[in-house]
Amino acid sequence: MAKPGWDLGFVGLGRMGGPMVGRLLDAGHAVTVFDISEAAVRSVVARGAAPAGSAAEIVMTSLPTPDILHRVALGEAGIAHGARVKTVIDLSTTGPSMATRVADGLAARAIQWVDAPVSGGVKGARDGTLAVMVSCPRATLEAIQPILATFGKVFFVGEKPGLAQVAKLGNNLLAAAALVISSEALAMGVKAGLDPAVMIDIINASSGRNSATQDKFPRAILPGTFDFGFATGLSYKDVRLCVDEAEALGVPMVLGAVVRQMLAVTNAKFGPDSDFTSIAKVVEEWAGVEIRS
Repeated sequence: MAKPGWDLGFVGLGRMGGPMVGRLLDAGHAVTVFDISEAAVRSVVARGAAPAGSAAEIVMTSLPTPDILHRVALGEAGIAHGARVKTVIDLSTTGPSMATRVADGLAARAIQWVDAPVSGGVKGARDGTLAVMVSCPRATLEAIQPILATFGKVFFVGEKPGLAQVAKLGNNLLAAAALVISSEALAMGVKAGLDPAVMIDIINASSGRNSATQDKFPRAILPGTFDFGFATGLSYKDVRLCVDEAEALGVPMVLGAVVRQMLAVTNAKFGPDSDFTSIAKVVEEWAGVEIRS
């Protein structure tokens, strides 16, 4: 049974991984960490983590792309070759195809795979209020539940590898779609002469309210900071994975394809490291307005 005091490994100390390691340390776990960024490692080591040097039985990953996950998990010096590793918990958004592929590769070495993509942003990672979507054998979930609960609310979706990834991709498509359509509606209002802050208040008291109008516009678009905390390149990757998976399943993604194209434009214009709220800047440029308080 996983409990405070167990030795844990964590690979990937980016915007989400760093705060999640902090949650584990606060819960009393010993955590061995690895990241290609020495600064990121130093930051969590200063809080009590140990730099990579010894293996752990349970290793968590928080990585940006499917290819990086595959390399980290199954590569020549990957997690699969750790003598003590028994379970890998992937907190990334890498899609069901890669999740299945990595799960199969780890199974060949008697290592249990757990899909556990998270949603809730950097603030949720820091505060322990993330939604944690999990697919793995039930017995495995029972063992790791205390670990996952340090990150937020756990939602078990089934035992098949990749199921939690499908849930996460659907969520991220909706988040991006809300941002696109809300940007268009707000640009129309501003061009007609409405105060965008007043329009946001109206929408949030009405049937059009959504995650973009309730959170992203007030925090990052109306003030013009565009610093919500989620990169355009990651959102573009997630939506591409979602549309690809839907098409593979024979599910039409008419609007999903449009959202993907909007993110492709944003990614090309502002770069993958820009904040994904920059979608609004694309709409602003096309409309000839600025959506500001």
